[in-house]
Amino acid sequence: MFGDNANKLVVEARRAVQLKELPLHQHSLVKEIVDEIALLNKDVEYLNDEQAVDPADNRVHQCQLFVTHLCLRRNKRCLLAYQKLRADKIAEFLWLNVDPIETGANAPNGGAGAAGGLGRAGFAPGGLGATAGGSGGMRLALANLSNPEHEYYKQYQDLVLDFKSEFSDIDLCGDLVPPTDILIDVRVLKNGGEVQTEYGVFNLIKDSQFYVRKLDVDRLIQQGYLEEI
Repeated sequence: MFGDNANKLVVEARRAVQLKELPLHQHSLVKEIVDEIALLNKDVEYLNDEQAVDPADNRVHQCQLFVTHLCLRRNKRCLLAYQKLRADKIAEFLWLNVDPIETGANAPNGGAGAAGGLGRAGFAPGGLGATAGGSGGMRLALANLSNPEHEYYKQYQDLVLDFKSEFSDIDLCGDLVPPTDILIDVRVLKNGGEVQTEYGVFNLIKDSQFYVRKLDVDRLIQQGYLEEI
């Protein structure tokens, strides 16, 4: 039935909203919906021709034309919503400095995430910042992107880097909500390396706790190394 595939795509998009990674692009499903739109468009053209030939049956043709148009436009809206959600997810991951994971590799690509997904001290703890998977365990697997999404990712990444370079003294990826306390207690969630801050050095050893300046560890909290307690 017309619209079934579009409904499946909406369900997939709704599921993706809850995930911390971008799932595989549903290329086959998208192609089927595009083919369905082309078929519906042919039906619209046929009904228009029939209406011109047989004006006496105008109300029936108008009803068929109306329903066919609704199906066509709904398919289009579902496609656009799906692609918009994925594009927004990619942009969100870039702003959160989520490191991309190359095809068949556990190590990420040294892209925008690797350049920006660091602690306040200016480097990833123990060189493992890339494997943290970004904010709260988020992951961006490049193998899950379609070819147009790959291109979008690269171009948006360049825009973000260019924009950040103009404000190098400001952390544009920081939390927009001002902290209630300058110093906070944090617990280490997973082992890392040595982290050097303006006020000293501490090691990321799982389950250890520290009382540190929030500004120094914001990025580590985003990356999933620390949690505020």
